[in-house]
Amino acid sequence: MHYSTRIRAALIALAATAAMAAPTGARADSGVITFSVVKAGWVIGGSAGSGVLIFHGRRYPITIGGLSAGFVFGASETKFRGTVHHIRSPYDVAGLYGAAGGGGAVIVGAQAIALRNEKGAELTLTGRQVGLQVNLDLSGLSVSMR
Repeated sequence: MHYSTRIRAALIALAATAAMAAPTGARADSGVITFSVVKAGWVIGGSAGSGVLIFHGRRYPITIGGLSAGFVFGASETKFRGTVHHIRSPYDVAGLYGAAGGGGAVIVGAQAIALRNEKGAELTLTGRQVGLQVNLDLSGLSVSMR
């Protein structure tokens, strides 16, 4: 009986230590992200842009690129601003994001989107869109650190 109590206490201590050392969403941090992206297309579209991630008071330049397919017509520029959650380092923002969405602009329009990458980073963005564009599509977005 004496050994089983010690083994149980050791297992509980080991589990508690592992739980404290394991990365969790509660320990993840957040930052602010702004970027401008130009999107153009006819059935198949492309997008490119650049911006900055602000994380712990430091600025990290980023580049944006993407493809979309579906109902895409026209060209526009959107200036996005939002937050990124569930990151431990600024490099967690880099990666591939997928989305299904729609939007449009006839001279001026608005966009709102929420995205998640393979590292768990979540972008929540709103933006002002300028141009002539209508889209209802599936798209992929790549964010890279410069």
